Amino acid sequence: MAEIERRVAFDEWAKTVYETSGHIRWRSIFGFSSVGLVKAGYVTKTRAVWAVTPEGRKAIDSPFDPRQFIDEVNRRYVHWRAATPVADEAASVTVPDTSQSLDVLAPEEDITAILQQIRQELATELIEKIKQCDPYFFERLVVQLMLKMGYGGSRQEAGNAIGKSGDGGIDGVINEDRLGLDAIYLQAKRWEGSVGEGPIRDFKGALDAKGAQKGVFITTSSFTPAALAAAKNSRSYKIVLIDGRRLADLMIEHDLGVSVAATYHLKRIDTDFFAEE
Repeated sequence: MAEIERRVAFDEWAKTVYETSGHIRWRSIFGFSSVGLVKAGYVTKTRAVWAVTPEGRKAIDSPFDPRQFIDEVNRRYVHWRAATPVADEAASVTVPDTSQSLDVLAPEEDITAILQQIRQELATELIEKIKQCDPYFFERLVVQLMLKMGYGGSRQEAGNAIGKSGDGGIDGVINEDRLGLDAIYLQAKRWEGSVGEGPIRDFKGALDAKGAQKGVFITTSSFTPAALAAAKNSRSYKIVLIDGRRLADLMIEHDLGVSVAATYHLKRIDTDFFAEE
């Protein structure tokens, strides 16, 4: 950011600060715009290091037409979004074109639609970020999420990841309550394709070996109908399946791996103030 400020002559408007968030205008716009560049395949972000890809270099070396460039970024973004596992629900959210919808939608409805869109895109980015981490990190993340959700009470030692090698098909274990009266065994899979019936059967076998009856199987992808049926039809075990979409939603809901970027207050007329006594 500092290097950009040194090289680019920003006008006064770009250097102003948003009153609602306190962020510098050009930095906020730049950060938001970079999302499209990443999804378009022009830029990569890994552990705070940004790099231009060969595709991005090709775009830089081509004659620059602003409108054509934006259209191409949008086309690539739509293609990426349609191909992501957690994009199904996001695709159903319609974000109004604010240039045409302000006379049609109430401001609250407009804002709600935009916030839904932002949340879905954050969920997709969370899953992508998890896939970039090593498997043991994902196992520890799953345990942290269960603790955030209230399992194990307030004791952090109430849950732990087993280790990189696993323990008979078990990746983690957590107490169901703070007294440790029962244990929940965890399986964490960073998969690209859908998880089928086989891994669920293996998980049942691991639970049986532990003498356990409760398990949670979490994946970054999705489950096949056969896998869902295998978990649901299990009489001896209570198995809960959490796919990538649900995982991201739970992380956002419980503030794991995310932070508040800005807070906005929507104000309206206080009719009681103006009411006649």
